[in-house]
This record gives sequence, structure tokens and C-alpha cells, in this order.
Amino acid sequence: MKLAMFDDYKLGVVKGDTIHDVSAAVADIVRVGPGDLMSSLIANFDAYRGKIEAAASGPGVALGSVRLRAPLPKPGNIVCMAVNYMENGTLPKKPQINAFHKAATAVIGPGDTMVLPDEPATIFEGEAEMALVIGKRAQNVSAANALDHIFGYMNFIDGSARGLASAGFFAMKSRATFCPIGPYVVTKDEIADPQNLPVKLWVNGMCKQDFNTNDMAHNIARCIEWVSSVHTLEPGDILATGTNHRGLSSFMDGDQVELEVQGLGRLKFNVRDDLKRTWSRETRQDRKEKGQEGPTPQLTGKYAQA
Repeated sequence: MKLAMFDDYKLGVVKGDTIHDVSAAVADIVRVGPGDLMSSLIANFDAYRGKIEAAASGPGVALGSVRLRAPLPKPGNIVCMAVNYMENGTLPKKPQINAFHKAATAVIGPGDTMVLPDEPATIFEGEAEMALVIGKRAQNVSAANALDHIFGYMNFIDGSARGLASAGFFAMKSRATFCPIGPYVVTKDEIADPQNLPVKLWVNGMCKQDFNTNDMAHNIARCIEWVSSVHTLEPGDILATGTNHRGLSSFMDGDQVELEVQGLGRLKFNVRDDLKRTWSRETRQDRKEKGQEGPTPQLTGKYAQA
């Protein structure tokens, strides 16, 4: 099942090119806002699944006729795995397992705009990732039982403002609009093997990232095991599984970005930079092949080096 939120945060089920309004099936869920609706539904999905399927059995409307929203408008936790890919097998050994938090207020949805802030970042990037959505409380979960705690999967972008004077991930990762997700959450029963999914990201139609989830250094079960040993994960929380950094390149004003993890739909969003800064389009792998270190330098605009 593909669960989406649309227009004024109504709950919908996506089937092909149509979306079915199933709001009536969850009308009795107590909520303050749309985030409460989705997290409560996930926590009690077994009780609502039949009602939702029945509500989605009638005629829908064209998907293109509605405004899709972030499917998880305000998750309790967004945990991002750090350096969790073997970079197409080029790393000599597995990196130490690690993660960081991203602010829930950074979330945006399909068709929304990532806004680059007026900060002296070396470069702005967006990392293509597959994220999993927690379905039931996970605390000190073993790897053997970890997958039982997954509700579903979705596309996830980890926006980054790299090279800021403030050390650590907080200033780099938790900027407003730096977490595009969607276009919907796909329940886990629709994904046969989440550990073998192609991941592709396009910038203005040019493919920049192209890798597979089978290149993870620490697999999904191990990630859940480790994160849940640090703190409890609750229904509706997001765990992003990391990216292959070789294809990362600059995000700039006017960019149209698309991310598709196989089976999870295609997430599309825009980029805006009121300062109109520019960088080369070369990827990290392009620079490595030329023997150059670090990200491509800023070419023009405020903060460009003379």
C-alpha cells in the first residue's frame, strides 16, 4: 500500500496514476495535526488496514490533480546513518557505525522547494537515500528481530550545507527545507528485498547518483539494532540509511531534483538560492579521478573566494 497526504493533509492511497481519499476511514483517530494522524495510524495500522483498503476500492482522482504533501509531516525522530556505504566497494574496511539527528522542521514534500540559506557554506548538496519508517516501538532490538519493527519505506534527501565554521552536523543538516521526503510511504509488504534496490538522483534531468542499497556498510537490521540501543524509536520515526557519496554534486538556484528508489515512486522538488551562487557540476568522483581533494569550489556569488 502506498500512503500519501494530499491537499489539506487528507490521507490518500495511491494506485498507479490515481489517488483515493481514505480520510473517512481514519476519522476517529484523535489528532492535533497531520503528523499525529500518520504516526497514530502507523502505530495502529492493523486495526485500520481493512477500513483503508475498503475506502480505496472506489474510484479515485488523477494523481496530477492534487497537491501531494510530505507523507510524514512531523516525525518524532529523524535519524540519519552517517558514512554507511562502501562507495561501490572502494573503501578498504567498513566505517564505524554512526548516526546523527535531523530536525523534524526540516521536512518538505513533493513539489516543495529546498531553500539555500545565506551562510558561507563551501557547497550545498542533497544526498539520495532510502529511508525506513518505524512501525512499532524499537528499544534494544536485536538484528534478528529488527525488520519486524519496520512499517515501510520512502525516498529521502539529506540536505547539507558543508564547510560551515560551526563544527558538527547540527548547522550542516538541520536547516529548514533540508529534508525532502515522499512522494508517499510504501508499506513493507510491497518491497521484496529492501537490501537490493537501485537508487538514482537526477539534477535537471542529468543522473548524478546511481547506486544500490546492497552497498551498505551496515545493513538495515544492524542499523535498527544499533540506533535502538542508543535511544528508543517510535512508530512514525524515520531512519535514513545513508548514501553513496561518489555522485554528490552541487545544488543551485533553479535546480529541479528527482529521486527514485526502486518501488518507492519518484520524489521531485526544487531548489532556490536568493544569492544566485554557482558551482561546477562536477561530482566528488569526478574530482577524485582528477586527483583533486574536497568539494568543488564556489565560482560566483557571495562568499566565493577570490
